[in-house]
Amino acid sequence: MTTAVRKRRSPWWVVFGGGVAGAFGPGPVVLSTLGIFVIPITDETGWGRTVVTGAYSVAAIGMAIGLPIVGRMVDKYALRPVLVICWTGFTAFTAVIALTPADNVVLFLVPFFLLGFFGAGTSLTFTKALMSWFDNKRALAVGVMAAITGLGTSFVPIIAGVFIGNYGWRTAYPLMALIALVVALTMTFAFVRVRAERSVKGRLVTESVEDGEVVSLELPGLTLGEALRGRHFWMLALALGFVGVTIVGLQVHLVPMMSDRGLGVPQAVLLVTIFGLASLVGRLVGGVLIDRIDGRIIGPIVIIAPAIGLFFLHTPFLSAAIAVGLIGLAYGIEADLIAFFVSRYLGMKHFGRILGVVLSAFLLGTAFGPLLLGLAYDTFGAYDPVIPVLAGVLVVSAITIAFLGKYPYPAIEGFDKVAATDEMAAAEALSKLARQEDSQAEASETVLTK
Repeated sequence: MTTAVRKRRSPWWVVFGGGVAGAFGPGPVVLSTLGIFVIPITDETGWGRTVVTGAYSVAAIGMAIGLPIVGRMVDKYALRPVLVICWTGFTAFTAVIALTPADNVVLFLVPFFLLGFFGAGTSLTFTKALMSWFDNKRALAVGVMAAITGLGTSFVPIIAGVFIGNYGWRTAYPLMALIALVVALTMTFAFVRVRAERSVKGRLVTESVEDGEVVSLELPGLTLGEALRGRHFWMLALALGFVGVTIVGLQVHLVPMMSDRGLGVPQAVLLVTIFGLASLVGRLVGGVLIDRIDGRIIGPIVIIAPAIGLFFLHTPFLSAAIAVGLIGLAYGIEADLIAFFVSRYLGMKHFGRILGVVLSAFLLGTAFGPLLLGLAYDTFGAYDPVIPVLAGVLVVSAITIAFLGKYPYPAIEGFDKVAATDEMAAAEALSKLARQEDSQAEASETVLTK
């Protein structure tokens, strides 16, 4: 139990701080710049490009392992210490890449695994903070933060290119790591804070003293075990996971696919840019729509759109651009849907744990998308035979989302305004729902016992 002080806070600063920090996270700083480092690294070490680009998969595996651990930590401990540990670890091992000996591939890949492991805490943590402040405009807040973070994939590679050109790749990695650490910690301590978070020696507490009265900080929702035993967790994980596998697979194979279908390489590469811009727009558009339209309606529409677009993914360029735009738009909106659906269907009680498991499964699943499309091409000599299968997978995912049912944890009317004005009053509203949920559970257990 701790003594709290009521503070007025604009929650949009949390969105800004989390978005800017995320723009210098593992995705923009390491994964989106890896292609720029490939040639200088292979020229110096003599390794094949498969080895260097394989670092992407190693980092993804490290992140997939770290996500459930970080999810558990943010549900038990104060957010800022977790963020400091994760960002320090991520940037430290990013800098360590520069020390890789040219004759040892394993020592080159180990830092990527570790930066991915610690990097798992550089995104989920900000989402947890954001969710605590927003309920009525939750999807919009997630979309805006993701859009700001997404800008990092555009300008951070430019910075990396300048560093490599002037100082070489071994100096570029430590410089990028230093910038990421300074920006992230500045944003964290200046803007990012969980609403009504109270802790003793770093461990979160469930009650706070406010003006001499005890205020409960309990949140409504399911535990991880309860979520795993319910249908909503598995419907969300499978439906959104299949969408991710399909769209990421298409993203990776887009250039060779369209080259095979008659587009020049420059036009095919331009489609990748269109995909990125469409996904950025999707994050913002999705945020606006999901808050206003039931997810069981907007979700299936978004998922069906790329299924239709698949059949227009051919020459002329305009047809392919429209198709890629639909696919990228769906990918951007899906980024909003994952965290939003977890909060609406499974609640906030164990949000970190549950989202960590879902994102981990999603991340591992997307690794199979490019592999499956590559296998299909090697088997049939073309991508055409697998297009109907991909469309069918998307249709099944859309139907699954449509049958999720009503939100067990819908938005509380006026919550955002109350949270920005009096965060402890917002905590009282949530704890009341949590108590009602506990009472209903106890009543159900009593009936079953009788």
